[in-house]
Amino acid sequence: MGALSPWHLALILVAVLLLSGYKKLPDAARSIGRSMRIFKGEMQGLRDDDVRAEEPAPAGARGQTPVTGEIVA
Repeated sequence: MGALSPWHLALILVAVLLLSGYKKLPDAARSIGRSMRIFKGEMQGLRDDDVRAEEPAPAGARGQTPVTGEIVA
């Protein structure tokens, strides 16, 4: 009982086709494609947020702690 062979995948595809009908498959594939695009966009947004968080803050930005001995105005 190893990984799925091409025959197993073909049988699963035939079973799905028989159970759902050929008219519903294009709609199902379309909705899966939309979901994948949304998921991909959200993952890219998370990566962009991580990159922005790692960028150093500009000098003199609020919230930085002064170095010992530094005069703060």
